[in-house]
Amino acid sequence: MLTAIIHILIDAVILMIAAKFLNKVHLKSFKTAILVALLIGVLSFFLSWLLTAVLNIATLGMFYFLGLGFVTRIVAYAIIIEIADQLSSGFKTEGFLPSLWLAVILALFGSIVDAMLF
Repeated sequence: MLTAIIHILIDAVILMIAAKFLNKVHLKSFKTAILVALLIGVLSFFLSWLLTAVLNIATLGMFYFLGLGFVTRIVAYAIIIEIADQLSSGFKTEGFLPSLWLAVILALFGSIVDAMLF
């Protein structure tokens, strides 16, 4: 439970920093960043496996068989960020490409955090 809270707080900080550097990502405040990080976490928990499965089927498993399964996971994460964008009033991404970059950044730093916490 504590690691989940730490992970959400770190994701919120990463969202704030990413919003500063990515021109097409807009975040209202740190409170909004915490809510968006929580929303992304919940959506990821419930939808990530489904979106990854659909993308694997749609690509005939090409990325999976080539050892590039992370590509479908990143795209699924970007779709989840787009859904969070639609559900949150203080968080906006202008298009899919900024969501994709944000997904890469969150996945990269999330992996580092997971490695340090576990």
